[in-house]
Amino acid sequence: MEPGNNTGVSEFPLLGFSEDPDLQPLIFGLFLSMYLVTVLWNLLIILASISDSHLHTPMYFFLSNLSFVDICFTSTTIQKMLVNIQTQSKAITFGGCISQMYFFTLFVGLDNFLLAVMAYDRYVAISHPLHYTVIMTPQLCGLLVLMCWIVSVLHALLQSLMVLRLSFCTHVEIPHIFCELNQVVQLACSDTFLNDVVMYFALVLLVTCPLAGILYSYSKIVSSILAISSAQGKYKVFSTCASHLSVDSLFYCTGLGVYLSSAATHSSHSSSTASVMYTVVTPMLNPFIFSLRNKDVKRALRRFFGGKI
Repeated sequence: MEPGNNTGVSEFPLLGFSEDPDLQPLIFGLFLSMYLVTVLWNLLIILASISDSHLHTPMYFFLSNLSFVDICFTSTTIQKMLVNIQTQSKAITFGGCISQMYFFTLFVGLDNFLLAVMAYDRYVAISHPLHYTVIMTPQLCGLLVLMCWIVSVLHALLQSLMVLRLSFCTHVEIPHIFCELNQVVQLACSDTFLNDVVMYFALVLLVTCPLAGILYSYSKIVSSILAISSAQGKYKVFSTCASHLSVDSLFYCTGLGVYLSSAATHSSHSSSTASVMYTVVTPMLNPFIFSLRNKDVKRALRRFFGGKI
């Protein structure tokens, strides 16, 4: 393979799932259905949070932001995959690949930070209920979300600019359903040492810090729950944060699965399967987890649809 600079690479083939043409309609229908369910349910969470005054609280403000990010997160990867299946093409342009990688990195970072902010919100609500409204003011909530956006945008921009400095071979294939940062860097023919250092330093800093914040928040929540004398009181308090804990576990466990599958194997099928769990299944399940046992959300949705559900 002849190395060439990044301006000489016009497109990358995305290997994705099976190349069997008989399976393409089934894959298209399955992913289109999952995508529509993801968009619909997350959109309903946003509309319910906006329309119902009872949900004008910090928790649902953060939840509606998470739902918006999940819609964008899934759209970044699945839309191109569906278009490629429909047009019977596996190609993505170099510019399209860089854009997809930028937005994927952006929305992963936002998911990560928002989950940490939501854990902090639950910690304040459960451990300091009398000071909750004083601490979690609208100004602080807005500032926290703004900081999540600023850090995520700058990180995604840095990683994308670092990739643009690389040279790529003329014939390369991405063993994935989308342009993921690590996979693209591995395709470079030039030295990627600096990219690897920046990528793994950012991974440690931008994942470890929010995860540490989440673990700290839930350790304090558990301590507060154990201090409650009645079993009914413990159950009631725990149920308010059980959905958050489920979403956190789902996000980080599937993220870890993607990382381990990429490191352990170069199989496009294995990488793609792990990525589907991360980019499609997790955003699709989040609104179900939050609304399944949440009476406030159910009531808001019934009001939104005029009592028809």
